[in-house]
Amino acid sequence: MPRLLFVDDEPNVLSGLRRMLRSHRSEWEMDFVASGADALRSLALQSAQVVISDMRMPGMDGAELLSRVRDLYPETVRIVLSGHSDQELTLRAVGPAHQYLAKPCDPDRLTAAIRSAMLLHDRVRSPKVRSIVASVDTLPTLPEIYLELVDEMASPNGSSETAGRIIARDLGLSAKILKLVNSSFFGLPVRVSDVPHAVALLGLGVIRPLVLSTGVFKQFEGCKLGGISLARLTAHSTQIAVKAKQIAADEYACMSADQASDVFLAGLLHDVGRLVLAQAYPSEYEALCQQSMTGSDDLSLLEESEFGASHAEIGGHLIQLWGLPAPLVEAVALHHAPLNASGVAFSSLTAVHVAEWAAGEAEADEAYLRSLQLSHQHTFWAPQEALTST
Repeated sequence: MPRLLFVDDEPNVLSGLRRMLRSHRSEWEMDFVASGADALRSLALQSAQVVISDMRMPGMDGAELLSRVRDLYPETVRIVLSGHSDQELTLRAVGPAHQYLAKPCDPDRLTAAIRSAMLLHDRVRSPKVRSIVASVDTLPTLPEIYLELVDEMASPNGSSETAGRIIARDLGLSAKILKLVNSSFFGLPVRVSDVPHAVALLGLGVIRPLVLSTGVFKQFEGCKLGGISLARLTAHSTQIAVKAKQIAADEYACMSADQASDVFLAGLLHDVGRLVLAQAYPSEYEALCQQSMTGSDDLSLLEESEFGASHAEIGGHLIQLWGLPAPLVEAVALHHAPLNASGVAFSSLTAVHVAEWAAGEAEADEAYLRSLQLSHQHTFWAPQEALTST
């Protein structure tokens, strides 16, 4: 039975968590301790799949605890559950924590985050993948503005105008989004000067994924990324996202806004695992990129040979840690190996895989396309011109 370890110095909080999760006792083994030192002693006696810790605690705070857990038990999923908004502690938590949940946390959101963590042990088979992702010092997290945006749109009183104002509060993020929106990728007839205008023209189905991907890529600014240009990777990801959305629209006569948004987001995030590898192993990854560009070796195969896992698998593992939907995880994790997918229907995975082929960035998996009876589309989707190389 999976084991969860909760850490909080406030007895009332631990009691509340016990009551909140009592109905899950047959699903999880749960232990509750009052300090970081107690947590480390507990882990030394028995491993845990997930550690959920408060941030501000006397002696050893949450950031220090989770850093120790990362170093000692790299495959353990680390979640912050804290009511404190202290900026320094929050920034320190970005590296050692996989997810950050604010108190008071809705029971459904907490259990959903934990279940997502549990699924990692079932769906991501390679211990090497988990080890690589868990060991990265500055593992990207879901942007707070994205989470706020999701909550706003889930509200009965949510509106596009309010969503635009939420995004506009972050000037740096807004500037990057406006730069993308005004690029040739979207082909807008007018220049967009503010985020609310962008939301009105493109809709939240496009803007919300841009907020997520831009916020994630922004976390890698200033990092040494061997063999990768962050600007070129951003451009490439945006182009694949736009192409994937077009391909999905061609296949679906009546594609819903949510389906279109998921396809677009899958395209934006499909190469996020490259950033993780490049940040964790800058010199080694730069050598692999050079070898791939100067020879005929496929980069994914080189990654698997060098690290034991490809950027696609690592990216899929990462976004599953964020709690994003399973079809999106599948699209990122399997975009170079779509035949390993569980389903046999057109999906976000199909759209991203074909978009990469149409962009001249990868070979199409003919067997996969035939399994979906999509061979008749081959000529229509055929590459026209290669996109900017990453």
